[in-house]
This record gives sequence, structure tokens and C-alpha cells, in this order.
Amino acid sequence: MVLIRNLRNIFLIPELARKLVFTLGVLIVYRIGSYIPAIGINASALQETLEHGSKVLGGVLSYLDIVSAGSLSQGMLFALGISPYITASIIVQFMGFTIPYFEQLTKEGDYGYKIMNQYTRYITLALSISYSIGYAATLESMPNVVVNPGFAFRFVFVLSLTVASMFVMWMGEQISLMGIGNGSSMLIFASIVTRFPNDAIQMINALQVGNMHIFAALFILLFYFVLTAAIVFLEKGERKIPVQYARRVVGRKVYGGQSSYIPFRINTSGVMPVIFASSFLQIPTILAGILQWAGLFKGLTAVVLSDGWRTSFLFNVLQFALIVFFTYFYTELVYNPVKLADQMKKSGGFVPGIRPGKSTAEFFYYILTRVGLLGAVYLGLLSILPNIIYRFVYMPFFLSGVSLLIAVGVALEFASQVESYLIERRYEGFLSAGRIKNKV
Repeated sequence: MVLIRNLRNIFLIPELARKLVFTLGVLIVYRIGSYIPAIGINASALQETLEHGSKVLGGVLSYLDIVSAGSLSQGMLFALGISPYITASIIVQFMGFTIPYFEQLTKEGDYGYKIMNQYTRYITLALSISYSIGYAATLESMPNVVVNPGFAFRFVFVLSLTVASMFVMWMGEQISLMGIGNGSSMLIFASIVTRFPNDAIQMINALQVGNMHIFAALFILLFYFVLTAAIVFLEKGERKIPVQYARRVVGRKVYGGQSSYIPFRINTSGVMPVIFASSFLQIPTILAGILQWAGLFKGLTAVVLSDGWRTSFLFNVLQFALIVFFTYFYTELVYNPVKLADQMKKSGGFVPGIRPGKSTAEFFYYILTRVGLLGAVYLGLLSILPNIIYRFVYMPFFLSGVSLLIAVGVALEFASQVESYLIERRYEGFLSAGRIKNKV
């Protein structure tokens, strides 16, 4: 009853209700586009080709297929999904850390944000065209998949997929402006979640035909339940560093003298290390596809392109090591202990027991190193555990830890935003326990 009453409170706030309806409407349009076939594609022939062991599409463009809810492997209009925009955003973000011009733009407020957002759109357009060209070439290499191969097909196909990708980017921006949550994250969330009913149906069918034991199904459900609970606990976990501000007397007024804290999250880098590691591990698959096409190193390419490569010991060790490396790498880019300590010193703040300046910066670096290690191990285990389970337990579907992390993370952020609207209007929180509290 408490939960029902709290859900009813959502629709008592007109602004929040409008934002929720708008977000839902955009997601419905996005899902409709995912069922519109692309021009010139024989969808049934594409499915048959993939089922009979074509590894090229799965190896080179598998990440795009995840974030497009299978539209890529089905030859649909929204095959590229939001992926080009995500890649472009990552590129622009790195440019903001490494190139002085873009670093200056990040400090210029709304004006700099608009300029960088424009560059993101241009890079998204270029990536959409390049992805579409590669996708068209891949489809033409498959027998009977393209109805009329040639320049006309490539032109119309690339044009339609590029326009569709830019339209998806625009929908994501509209959700960010007039809806709830981050637009691109919500679209990825919708793409991942829409696979869940199909995965459940596949598991039920496997139980009915006897391909899967009931205890194996219960184990898989328990495994993903525990994994989800661990993600919720660790994503909200943070290390709070206490900060004390010295008193300052200006005229007759007293400033400062307050206590606060700086939160260092356990997962300081989000899903970026996982995305970087996944992209890096696509390189062997791409090279193997090229070498197989050229007829070179047939034994090696057969191993890399086989179904067991992603669940092999070597692949999982490489993935874990790369995630740990990119976690520290990305944390170094995002967090600057020296700059943070300098800003805190200028504002009259200090960590109790630590001298301001260099000693504070070394203390922040010490904390980030150890908290980052826990976050790196957490991300690494989250990524490889489903692969290990998939190798030893029969599963009619595969839900990667990355997809689960993205889905849970977006759901938590969405719930937090709804929670803030309700508490701001003096209603009870979205959850029965009130606000979603962080773990210390």
C-alpha cells in the first residue's frame, strides 16, 4: 500500500507527470523504429546466415548489436542505435582532457558546452556514415542477404541508416531537455531491458523441451539476482573524506567554520573502462576476420572466431587486466588530486589531521588509488563472471555484466531524479524507505 501511494504521488505533480509521459513517448517511438526493416535487406536470409556460423558481424559489431536491442543483427532501420553518439561523446570528452582548446571550452560554462556539443554532433555524423558503410560492405559479403547489391543499395542504405542514427541522437537530446534522465542512457536502457522478455521465453522453452534442468534455471536466476544486488550496493557506495572550513571574519560577519565532506565513489569511472576494454578486445576479432578472408593463419583465426573464444581463460584474463588498467587510466583523467587540494586550500578548507596543499593532494591520491583498486576489481569480476557461468552452465541466452551494470545504473539514476522531484514538492519518497542513501 505504501508503494502504491508513493507511485500515485508521482502523478500529483504535473511537471513530473509531463516529463514521464514525454520520456515514455520517445522510448515508444524508438522501439517502433527498431522494428522497421532497412531498405534492400532480406531479413530472413540475414538471420539464417548468422545462425549458420557467420562470425564477422558478431565479432566486429557485437557492441552495436547490444545497444540497439538486436536491431543490427536483424537488419532494422535503427541498427546503429545511439552507439555513434556515445562514441563521439567519449572522443570529445577525451579531447577536453588532452587538447588545450577543448580544455578551455570546458571552463567556459554554457557557451563552451554548446560548442563541444556541436562538435559531438559532427563526429556522430561522421561515425554514422563510416559504420553504415562498413555494415553495408559486411552485408554484401553475405550470400543472398542484399536484394540488389551495388552502388544504389550502398547509397540508399548508408543514407537511411545515417539519418536514422541522427534522429536517434536527437531523441536522446530531447529526453535530456524535456524528459527524465540522461537521454542516451535511457535509450540504451530501453534497448537492454527489451531483451529480457525474450530471454525469459527462451529459458521457459529450454525447460519445456528438456534442454535445461530446473536447478540450472534457478541457479541462473539466483546468480543474476545476487549480481544485481551487488551492483546496487557498490554503485551507491562511496568513501567520504571530511573537510573542515576555517572561520573568517569580514566586517561584522563570520564566514566558514562549517564541516562538509568530499565523496569518492567506489566505482569512480563508471562503465567507461569496460567499454574501452571491450573495444580493445574487438581488435583481435577484426584482424582474425581479415586474415580468414585472406586465407592466412587459418588455425589461429579459427580459435579467435570460434564460439568459445569469449569464454576462454585467455580472453577473460585479458579483459580483467584491461579493465583494471583503464579504470586507473580514466580515474587519472577525471580526478586531479593536486587541483582539488589547491581549490580546497583557496576556499579555506582542510582535511582534519592533514596539512593543506601538497600533503592533502598526496592523501587524495592515496585514497583514490585504494578505492580505485576496489572499483577496478569490482568492474573486472562483473564483466568476466557471466562469461565463466556461460562456459560451465547451459544458458539459452547471454546477459553480459556490462549490460546489467548499465541497466541497473540508469535505473538508479532515474529513481534518484524522481525521488528528488517528490521530496522537493514535500511528498514521500519514491521508495518506501525514503531517499536512496549512499553507503559509507
